[in-house]
Amino acid sequence: MKLHIAVLPGDGIGPEISEQGVAVVKAIATKFGHDVRFTSALVGGAAIDAVGNPFPEETYRICADADAVLFSSVGDLKFDLDPNAKVRPEQGLLAMRKQLGLYANVRPVETFQCLLHQSPLRQDLVEGADFVCIRELTGGMYFGEKQEGTERALDTCVYTRAEVERILHVAYAYAMRRRKRLTVVDKANVLATSRLWRKVAMELAPQYPEVQTDFMYVDNAAMRLVQEPRFFDVLVTENTFGDILTDEASCITGSMGLLPSASIGEGTPVFEPIHGSWPQAKGKNIANPLAQILSAAMLFEHFGLLSEAQLIREAVRQSLDAGIRTPDIQTPDGAHYGTREVGQWIVNWIAQQ
Repeated sequence: MKLHIAVLPGDGIGPEISEQGVAVVKAIATKFGHDVRFTSALVGGAAIDAVGNPFPEETYRICADADAVLFSSVGDLKFDLDPNAKVRPEQGLLAMRKQLGLYANVRPVETFQCLLHQSPLRQDLVEGADFVCIRELTGGMYFGEKQEGTERALDTCVYTRAEVERILHVAYAYAMRRRKRLTVVDKANVLATSRLWRKVAMELAPQYPEVQTDFMYVDNAAMRLVQEPRFFDVLVTENTFGDILTDEASCITGSMGLLPSASIGEGTPVFEPIHGSWPQAKGKNIANPLAQILSAAMLFEHFGLLSEAQLIREAVRQSLDAGIRTPDIQTPDGAHYGTREVGQWIVNWIAQQ
């Protein structure tokens, strides 16, 4: 298969983990005989420094012309520490999602047996946890009308039937491929938008008779994620709730550095780790590249290249079992491995299979 991948390293640790993700994609392409080419582009703080725009038109064109985007991170302390900054790196991420029409964020959460001790939850609660969070990405308060003043502020949460229907179809499709259970998370006892979500979900459910559809208030879902994470198979919710719940869910595995994600919709899909740019670690060769590498696995899976995706996931499992881990997940008596060393080990393992 021929693939054109846009590479957006971004800020902070982004360039370091991006290098490892690209190396793994190249190793898989060599192993399976794929023709993959890469085009790099600026995003986030790096783009602001270069051209004053966190998502320049040239970057948009590169992304739009590509088959997929391998994205890393945005964010820089100099913007975080400036409350008067009108242009911020994170605006580039929102612009990318909006301009590419990426309305569905897919975040798988799966525990690794050798890292269960890393989870803040008891081992008997998290062992075997394996679910997918589907977050609506382009609606809700993040994109609604805003007013900001010194005495009063307003964020408007708006959803249309069409927006709700399309994200629910994505969620049902994932449920059909998994254990056929979908949990729709809302706050229908308080919010009008949530009542629309629930109404539409109840109307769509008969189209998927094989899927068991559950409804759960967001506060209850937040509690169940830490009390009984194995309850969930596929969870779908609106933008703001999804932002919070997916970060909560990421802690189950013991490190945000282990979890990938995909943003899909009308345009070029984007594959990225869920963690941020961690600017304090920039250039120190300590960042965990596994979420970026597992994002590459999701990229191959998106194009139906399941053997390629599975080989990447197995390589990651082998590296963890062998103790080839960055400091955030290494055991106290384990050897030190940096970002480059972990990535190279995985590349070498793939080449030997």
